[in-house]
Amino acid sequence: MGYTFGKTVDMGFERAVERATEALAAEGFGVLTDIDVAATLKKKLGETVPPYRILGTCNPQFAHKALQAEPGIGALLPCNVVVREDASGAVHVEFMDPDAVLGLVGRPEITPIAAQVRGRLQRALDAI
Repeated sequence: MGYTFGKTVDMGFERAVERATEALAAEGFGVLTDIDVAATLKKKLGETVPPYRILGTCNPQFAHKALQAEPGIGALLPCNVVVREDASGAVHVEFMDPDAVLGLVGRPEITPIAAQVRGRLQRALDAI
């Protein structure tokens, strides 16, 4: 997909969430939000779906730079990371691609920030 990058991991769902959180922290990202989509769908709709979490992550240094360059960019933040289990039991970790998403802004000063964030997210993915 053009707006994410990720991989299938050889570990359980909860362990993948832990590893993603640890790897992101090692790259300077904190988890601001943790949305349990499966639990929400169960509660609100009575639907049972495989585990699915959205981690809203932020690196304050890069967020600050991006907001200084373009105050409205906050609508595209934070960088979301999805950890999900599919119907077959495989666990996937998928990162929002900041090059694709922040490229929507069309401001040249955002391009190097997006590239740096993409590099750190790729290193976090590689560490999972």
